[in-house]
Amino acid sequence: MNYMPSSSSLAPTPTLAVLGFKKQLVYHLHFWAFVAVAPLVIVQWRQDHFLLSWLLVFFCLNALLVIAFLRFRNTYFLKGRLFPLLAVVCATYSTSINGHAGLYWAYPAATALFFLLPLREAIVSNAIFVVVMAVVSFFKFPEADFWRITFSLGLTCVFAMVFAWLVGRLQLELTRLATTDPLTGCLNRSQLADILNNQIQMRERYERVSSLVLIDLDFFKTINDQWGHLAGDQVLKEMTLRLRKRLRESDQLFRIGGEEFMIVLPETRQKDADTLAQQLLTGISARPFLENINITASASVAEVSQGETWSIWLNRADQALYEAKSRGRNQVVNAPRYSQDQPPETDGEVADTVS
Repeated sequence: MNYMPSSSSLAPTPTLAVLGFKKQLVYHLHFWAFVAVAPLVIVQWRQDHFLLSWLLVFFCLNALLVIAFLRFRNTYFLKGRLFPLLAVVCATYSTSINGHAGLYWAYPAATALFFLLPLREAIVSNAIFVVVMAVVSFFKFPEADFWRITFSLGLTCVFAMVFAWLVGRLQLELTRLATTDPLTGCLNRSQLADILNNQIQMRERYERVSSLVLIDLDFFKTINDQWGHLAGDQVLKEMTLRLRKRLRESDQLFRIGGEEFMIVLPETRQKDADTLAQQLLTGISARPFLENINITASASVAEVSQGETWSIWLNRADQALYEAKSRGRNQVVNAPRYSQDQPPETDGEVADTVS
């Protein structure tokens, strides 16, 4: 059953897909917790456990608020911090006054912490929870039950912790595989729009300019035809290494085609990006690949302009790269500035190039 519209299946990037599934998980945990706990408010009230009833009311209200915020505002109310706090308090207090009937709720509460909190917070919270439950059990139950409760609750937390840790590792690995090129390790097209849009937002909000560089190997098809596709793959790998040696940690390298690469340069003017592009082309042609394969490359540079979209920005760079190819290759061409009155597809003045 799905009570929340799922956008994760249509998410434009793997990162957004993961966030979508996390919201689904949070939504359903709170929904089913509300369904399970709401009747207990009446049960505990009839047993004259008024304080526990009010605690359960707060628990249910928090669950409803989380559901409503996710449903209508797409935000996580108080980042879910109240759920584990109220769940632990309710389970502990219920055990102290209801004995085994309250103890049964400690296990789902402990498990839920690992789905709602960051792993470190969940570990610390559960460690405190187990200690508190151990103290309550020591005074409430016989010694044999005390040991059984402490160890069974502790093992439940350990199993849930291991599972949450493995799921987190799996999530990171799947995201990495979905967002990187398997041959070169560069970012792939799945992240392209998101990252370019982030740079555009920095330009619009804070006047922080960014530039991108497109690099395309010249006559790469002849390498595959003459030396084979395995040699071509080795050239692309070494090409990636040469590019990364000249990049900053904040720069982002994409492989967006067979032999075409894109570099996003935050906080970089077009003039500085042009200098870097020339250095990169020099580094590519300076020495042979695989000892005897000499290669050159063509490049284009485009600084983000006010009011343009990521597709227009990329198209300006692509048009400049085409210009570099048509001029004879092995050179850098700077894209003309974007103008809302004159789209980049029309003829305009092209900046000076350096062979």
